[in-house]
Order: sequence, then C-alpha cells, then structure tokens
Amino acid sequence: YCVQFQLVALTPGCLQSQHSQHTHWMRQLRVGHTVCVECQPPALLPPGRHCRGDGSSSHLNQLLHWQAVGNPRCRGTWRRIRQLDSCSCPSVHSFLF
Repeated sequence: YCVQFQLVALTPGCLQSQHSQHTHWMRQLRVGHTVCVECQPPALLPPGRHCRGDGSSSHLNQLLHWQAVGNPRCRGTWRRIRQLDSCSCPSVHSFLF
C-alpha cells in the first residue's frame, strides 16, 4: 500500500549534500508538495502488516516526523493525507518506507 503525505517542513540538510546520489531525490522535496510513500517488505511489521511511521494511528492533521535514510541530515514533518490500498505512486515525488 502507499500513503500520501503533504510536506510541512524540511531541514536545510535536505537542500544540500556532499554526495551527488542524494541530490536527485532531494530536489523533489519541497514544502507544500504531496509525496507518495510505498510500504514494502522488509518495512512491513506484523501483526497488522503496516509500515512503522505510516501515520495510521495519527489524528487528523497531526504533524508526523520523518528522517531520510540516505541522508540523516534530511528530516522534517509531514501531514498524512490518505492511504491508497492500490499503490500507484508516480515516479516523481515517490519514496519507500
């Protein structure tokens, strides 16, 4: 499944990197943009088979914190919009849990 989030805040570490492999996906991160995050194994947790951090237990409009695995200086907050059981994330603005 996928979850759509609206980006609320980003650290300056998301806008700069010493490693060129980070720059392509980090350019897609902008405050106000909607991103699609896909939940795939091994991030699926039993017994409910949800990904940690998917916001499924959050309140409406609650700000949730995230951190990029590929660049630990890149983190921020986002707001869960909705879950999509039939995952069709576009190639742009798409990420994995």
